[in-house]
Amino acid sequence: MRNSTVLKSDVRNHVIDIILGKIKKLEKFLDFTLEASREIKKTPKYDSIREEMQEEIYQMQKQLASLKDLQRNMTKVLNASTQRVAVGSLVFTNKARFYISVSLGEFFYEGDRFYAISEESPMAKILFGKKAGDSFVLNNIAQTIENVI
Repeated sequence: MRNSTVLKSDVRNHVIDIILGKIKKLEKFLDFTLEASREIKKTPKYDSIREEMQEEIYQMQKQLASLKDLQRNMTKVLNASTQRVAVGSLVFTNKARFYISVSLGEFFYEGDRFYAISEESPMAKILFGKKAGDSFVLNNIAQTIENVI
């Protein structure tokens, strides 16, 4: 993909859709698990199963809270065009493509691999303030910024 054909708003919407899809999927699984836990008979024979289900429900609720935090944090990510790397920037290097937004990790957009990273990540901290043509090294990997959108 040529980076000049990427619209930042489309990438932003794609990330929001990924987060929303994960939330919906987790909510369905959580509802299913809650319903299943109600079906288990209340006899000592089923105590260990109930405990395992409660732990699973607790873990899913934690994941759901994290996803909703990502969703909330995406409202702070702006679409404004920038020359220097800031929150909301799409950064194309000679090795990878980064979207400085939320800590979602790897995702694919129009067949290309991107990494949604939070402003707190070591990569974002190195990138902040840099512009096209600047180079940097992280974890012994040298990269050059080709474009900032």
